[in-house]
Amino acid sequence: MGEAIVFTSGKGGVGKTTTIANIGAGLSQLDKKVVMLDADMGLRNLDVVMGMEDRITYNLFDVLENHCRLNQALIRDRKYPNLYMIPASLKYRDVTEYEERLLALIRELKKEFDYCLIDCPAGIDDGFHFAISAADRAMVITTPHVSAVRDAGRVLYLLESSHIKTIDLLINQMNRRMIRRHNMLSQKDIEDVLDMNSFGIIPVDEHIVIGQNKGMLVMDKKTVAQKAFREICNHIINPDVISLSIPETKTQIRKSHSIFHRKECDYAG
Repeated sequence: MGEAIVFTSGKGGVGKTTTIANIGAGLSQLDKKVVMLDADMGLRNLDVVMGMEDRITYNLFDVLENHCRLNQALIRDRKYPNLYMIPASLKYRDVTEYEERLLALIRELKKEFDYCLIDCPAGIDDGFHFAISAADRAMVITTPHVSAVRDAGRVLYLLESSHIKTIDLLINQMNRRMIRRHNMLSQKDIEDVLDMNSFGIIPVDEHIVIGQNKGMLVMDKKTVAQKAFREICNHIINPDVISLSIPETKTQIRKSHSIFHRKECDYAG
């Protein structure tokens, strides 16, 4: 039986879709059969990042509403034969009544795939609750920006209040030079603010931006981001593997810890 992992964030623009695409490719390179579900209804970006936008016939809603068979909606990646995707619908719909159907679909997929990776829309509205409803595990992605970390704290609180037992933190777009100059939150800063250790660190890498614009991933390139994604994939498969850590000094921004600390009283409203 496979595992369903939802990738989520409070703030948009933190690189969530790019992260799930590269982790999906990395897991497939480790002989794991992987399917990625784009649950960001109305926008749909995972197919663009994967370079699959011209191969879409059916989408996730078509499957949930039985307008097509599951294998008709599954798109197999030409470069990574163990990697599949089900795209989101470009038409936004109310998803509140589809949670049970999504759960049934994920149960079916977990019989065939080792990992089902769910790309969650940003924010904490109905789309968020829909995407996390069938997940066994959650990966919260943030960047070293105060607003992104604050929003990640909100998402972490909501996830801790849900049925999901395993919740991990990924920090994206870390910049050593800015950290040394005390212009960016460090890994330790973010971990202290959110009161949890990070599962993996993804450094800033221009190859990610180049790949996004060309519908290509960084998993076949020898870059710092590729190394980070590989370590995260190994860590997902084997939690005993030590994850990537970037040596840093604490920044003065840590003084605002009390503002962002994740407490129920902060998020109850």
